[in-house]
This record gives sequence, structure tokens and C-alpha cells, in this order.
Amino acid sequence: MTTTTPLTVSPPGESTPSPRVLAAIAVTIVAWASAFIVIRGVGHDFSPGSLALGRLLVGAACLTLVVVRQPWVAPTRREWLLIVLFGITWFGVYNVALNTAELTLDAGTTAMIVNVAPILIAFGAGLVLGEGLPKWLLIGAVVAFAGVLLIGIATGGATLGNISGVLWCLAAALSYAVGVLAQKPTLRRMSSVQVTWLGCVIGLVACLPFAGDLLRDVQSSTPLSILGVVYLGAVPTALAFTTWGYALSRMPAGRLGVSTYIVPPLAIGMGFLAFGEVPTLVAVLGGAICLVGVALSRRRVRAGV
Repeated sequence: MTTTTPLTVSPPGESTPSPRVLAAIAVTIVAWASAFIVIRGVGHDFSPGSLALGRLLVGAACLTLVVVRQPWVAPTRREWLLIVLFGITWFGVYNVALNTAELTLDAGTTAMIVNVAPILIAFGAGLVLGEGLPKWLLIGAVVAFAGVLLIGIATGGATLGNISGVLWCLAAALSYAVGVLAQKPTLRRMSSVQVTWLGCVIGLVACLPFAGDLLRDVQSSTPLSILGVVYLGAVPTALAFTTWGYALSRMPAGRLGVSTYIVPPLAIGMGFLAFGEVPTLVAVLGGAICLVGVALSRRRVRAGV
């Protein structure tokens, strides 16, 4: 039966998330950090487009098993537009861009660059939602961009492929930010499972041109790589995007975005354990500068100015 009962959410100014929200954040962070490692591991068997499509096929299948058991909230026309934007950017463009970046960059470096997205989210909120562009946001953006440039210098050098990887990371960060800004309003009435499922299916449709590549890659890849694709669809996609949506519906996007700063160090540690990959010292310094920039951009919020 169709219902339009609004979700019960915490007030935007709530200072302490509930234990369930904290648990959802923890699941999201660990799952997303692991995704950088698995993508790096299966990238030799799956092309960026086919990997994105395979991941979304598994994710959509897992989410379908859950969403059919929940009440359906009919989206309005505006919500449909936002969901389509959310699905194409965060599930479609983001996945392809991220997969392409990790062909030339290690998992830790990729995670550090992608996590400039919270600043982009803040900029988007200021420009699109009328929240303004405070001084500390601008300062933080300049500092974070300097960090990205430093990572580019450290990983690029004379290698065009690494420079391209940095650019793909920035494209992933931009699509990540657009996806969050589009997703947030839809969670006022709909559950995180429904919104995530719709976004995943839309992203899947957007990636259908890679169907031929996926069939070819599945036939030639190892069972371990296929298992990796299944994992990416079931855990970092179906589970983690749902727990992210659950938390996003119960706290401000800016505050939730801060929690993802834990992803890069986790990805670096996992990358070292899995592949023995360690970003260069200059790249780590650049990543630290990025995080300082993001922290500066949030100073106005923490100081209560």
C-alpha cells in the first residue's frame, strides 16, 4: 500500500547521534574503505565500466530483496528528478570514475583525493541551498586544493597516467558531492533503503552500455575477482549506501561528511596489508593538508559562529 508518512528524523541541530546512527556511520566507513582495496584488487580483470555495472547489478539485486518488504512511498516529480540525478552521479559516474582512477593510483592516495568531497558539498549547499560561503569555507577550500596539487605532484611526476588518475579522482569527488546534495531532500519522506534502491537501479541503467564488457570480463576473470565484484555490490553498495542514507536522514549532511575523513587512513592501512602499497611521503603530506583544509572549512560549524 502506498503511504506518504514522513520519516521521523532528529533535529538538524542535534549534537549527539543515537547509537544506531553511530553504528550506521561505522559500518559505512569500514565498508567504503574496503571498497578502495577490492576495486584495486579486481581492476586487472574488470574494466572500469564493467566493474561498475557488475557492482550495481549485485547491489540492486540485494536491495530488491529488502525494498519489496517495506512500505512504498510514491516520489513526487521533484523527488524523481533528484533521485535520477543522485543515481546517475553517485552510482553511475562516481563508480566509473573511481574505478578508472585506481588503474593508476594506489587505494590510499585515491581515498585521500576523493575525500575532498565534503568541501564540495559545503560549496554546493552554499550556492544552491542559500547557506552562503563563509570565510573559513573559502580558506579551507584553498588549503585542500593545495593538498590535491601536492598529491598530484607526488603521484604524477612525469607519468601522464597518474596525473589522469588524479583528475579521475576529482571527477569522482564532484559526482559524490552532487549525489549527496541530491539525495538529502529525498530522505525527508522516503526510507534510505527505497532511495538507495532507486538510485542503484538508475545507476545500473546508466551503465548498461558496458554490458558487453561485463560479459567478456566475467568469462575471462578469476573466481576470486568475481567474488570481489559480488562483495562490492553486496557490502559497500547495498549495505553501506543504505546505512549512509539512514544516518543522512537523521543528521546534517555537513556533519555526516566529516565522518568520512576516517576512510583514507583506513584505506591506507588496508592497502598496505593487502598489497604492500604505501603512498609516498609527499602524497601522505598532501593528504594531510587536504584533511586540514576540510577541517578549516568546518570551523564555522564547530565554533558555532
